[in-house]
Amino acid sequence: MFCFGFALVPIYDVFCEITGLNGKVSGPTITEYDDNFNSREIKILFVTKNNENMAWNFTSEKRTLDAETGTAYTVDYTFENPTDYPMVAQAIPSVSPGKGAQYFHKTECFCFEEQLLQPGEKLTMPVRFIIDPDLPDDVPVLTLGYTLFDISESHIKLQASN
Repeated sequence: MFCFGFALVPIYDVFCEITGLNGKVSGPTITEYDDNFNSREIKILFVTKNNENMAWNFTSEKRTLDAETGTAYTVDYTFENPTDYPMVAQAIPSVSPGKGAQYFHKTECFCFEEQLLQPGEKLTMPVRFIIDPDLPDDVPVLTLGYTLFDISESHIKLQASN
């Protein structure tokens, strides 16, 4: 059972990458646009969710944002470990609708790395992103969702085996 739990997040990542399901977005990208692109306004929704057995408080500073394509934005997320023991977490992102995922470019994200919080520790971390001006016109709203997984046990076992 431990092996299954340990392998769940990487397997999920590979599955999403192969199938394109869950609006899986790629890692950091840096995109610059010249002054000749046509921007438009879209709405971005921010959703946070804890996976089963994840005790952390996990929230976004904003629930929605009216954004212009081609413009860089930063949204902060707050993490708090209310337990009396250290925990390690991994955030898994998704963008929906799926056809909009390739136009959502994150340049900095807490989801690129595992996060360790000590008991009672609270931390605010940014997500920096830009929406590609080539986003299809029939996509007026994008939802950026994160599911937070507790990977403490697998992290500790991995360290013990080294």
